[in-house]
Amino acid sequence: MRKRKKVFSLKLEYNPIGRIFFMLLLQLIRETLKKSKKTGKHTGRLPVCYEILTLSLKKKMAAELYPATTNLTNNGTTVTASDKKSDVQVTQSTTAATTPTTQQNINNNNVDPPSWQSSHPTLRERNALMFNNELMADIHFIVGPPGESQKVPVHKYVLAVGSSVFCAMFYGDLAEEESEIHIPDVEPAAFLILLNYMYSDAIDLEADTVLATLYAAKKYIVPALAKACVTFLETSLEAKNACVLLSQSRLFEEPELTQRCWEVIDAQAELALGSEGFCEIDLQTLKIILQRETLNSKEVVVFDAVMSWATAECKRQGLRATTHNKRSVLGKALYLVRIPTMTLEEFADGAAQSDILTLEETHDIFLWYTAATKPKLDFPLAQRQGLAPQRCHRFQSSAYRSNQWRYRGRCDSIQFAVDKRIFIAGLGLYGSSGGKAEYSVKIELKRQGVTLAQNLTTFVSDGSSCTFSVWFEHPVQVEQDAFYTVSVVLDGNELSYFGQEGMTEVQCGKVTFQFQCSSDSTNGTGVQGGQIPELVFYA
Repeated sequence: MRKRKKVFSLKLEYNPIGRIFFMLLLQLIRETLKKSKKTGKHTGRLPVCYEILTLSLKKKMAAELYPATTNLTNNGTTVTASDKKSDVQVTQSTTAATTPTTQQNINNNNVDPPSWQSSHPTLRERNALMFNNELMADIHFIVGPPGESQKVPVHKYVLAVGSSVFCAMFYGDLAEEESEIHIPDVEPAAFLILLNYMYSDAIDLEADTVLATLYAAKKYIVPALAKACVTFLETSLEAKNACVLLSQSRLFEEPELTQRCWEVIDAQAELALGSEGFCEIDLQTLKIILQRETLNSKEVVVFDAVMSWATAECKRQGLRATTHNKRSVLGKALYLVRIPTMTLEEFADGAAQSDILTLEETHDIFLWYTAATKPKLDFPLAQRQGLAPQRCHRFQSSAYRSNQWRYRGRCDSIQFAVDKRIFIAGLGLYGSSGGKAEYSVKIELKRQGVTLAQNLTTFVSDGSSCTFSVWFEHPVQVEQDAFYTVSVVLDGNELSYFGQEGMTEVQCGKVTFQFQCSSDSTNGTGVQGGQIPELVFYA
């Protein structure tokens, strides 16, 4: 065996073919080392072929296998043939250097801080972060008129999937290629509300910007936001903004909102016409209001409102508010005011002294009031029909005398609620059961302890069981599904009628009333009997 091994060793040392053989062994050793690194295992022994090579080769052959100029680098560690470590130690250090790096890659999610994507698990949350954010924005809008504009970053995809207008703008045949798009006719605040909805479905409306937001929603065809704007306007609708909203509802073609506006304007016409909002409407809306038959107002109030509108319109047009200019901006709208339906005193104290009428018009109207042969006038002669009040009766019968019902300054009160918006105009009250009598009376309407309207007046009863109407100065808007309290304090010496067989629920036309007792009542009135037999209202 020794002789055979020696021959083998000599052949390797002097035979060139032997060197080729050992180079192949070297390649095999390197591949084995690579596999060892990948598996991460170390058995404590090198491969058998590597052991044979170490025992049989002389120092010269070892120097040829690992020449001094050859460097092996692994994670910044350099190994050379001059190192005093064994080959086994080289292999171990290589494996040890690899392991921590592999472990770090495996636990990478724990080493790095969490990203904004991972900390917001839902698509809505991640989209909301992109709202008004320069991150990944691929286009900008310049919103608002020059000098008041605002630059807003947006993401085309988000806007395109939320609006057909934006989809055509960005991806249609005539798609915008500019990096900035100018929108001078939309208010920046309203545009941001629109974008916020498109990014996150959030709707945050405010009274000051809701009309501008409705315009933006209509312009870019976002119906859900437009509907939310209309609902917001309906819930905030009242006499002081009804005329402005009427003008806008016509512009935006919202028939339901238009109808709601007319309900308020008809019932609370004098409040609506006297509001600042009335002076802000356009000429066409002014004409439509003046033509309204159901306008529940005195004509002198209508005339004063028209004069205020003419003054405001002159200012908008940069004109002095002279008589000539007022007639000019009004045009034919002046002849929609039903001046002949005023009383003579109202005309003499108001329109006749306003200088808005010509001397000939003033003369003819005076003759129309007084002369047997009346001149022809250019103004409508028929009085407005107004609204017919409705009455809710809550008792099925009434009684008198035997039960000695008196008042003497004590309070009668009842609570009520309705299932749709109405306008309380006054109360129907019982009077004396012993003949003609006069009462002083204070009526009041409250909600959650807050007084909405009251009136102090007198009325005369004729001794019958009929009810006698006592009115508030202006009809009061009453919302659905909320309880209100009506109270009356009467002062009179005579015995009075009172109601019996009261009902907790009464259907009156399209409105359902519900009644319940009030803690304010100190004179015996409740659901089953007492005073306040009627609620007078418009609906």
